[in-house]
Amino acid sequence: MIKVTVMYPYSEGARFDHAYYRDRHMPMVKARLGSACAYYTVEKGLAGRAPGAPPAFVAMCAFICGSVEGYQAAMQEHGAEILGDIANYTDIVPVVQVSEVVVERSDR
Repeated sequence: MIKVTVMYPYSEGARFDHAYYRDRHMPMVKARLGSACAYYTVEKGLAGRAPGAPPAFVAMCAFICGSVEGYQAAMQEHGAEILGDIANYTDIVPVVQVSEVVVERSDR
């Protein structure tokens, strides 16, 4: 199992439409990834470690997928549409990381 994390670094004055991201972009991406994606999460950055500090990331999401190959195949087919939608909700260039999930839930 892999996790594809997409992170949007905080930058003063940057634009990010959380409602569009949550309600339109992410469901569209999940639909395009299809069976390659088991589920996704969405996070909205609130604060940094120090009191009053801005978050390191204004938003993050994670796609939990069965394999790198499945994710890459879906992105190869639908990546242009997915990436083209970014301008509808932000002017931030995202940072992407693909990781192997070693522990999915710590309560088990």
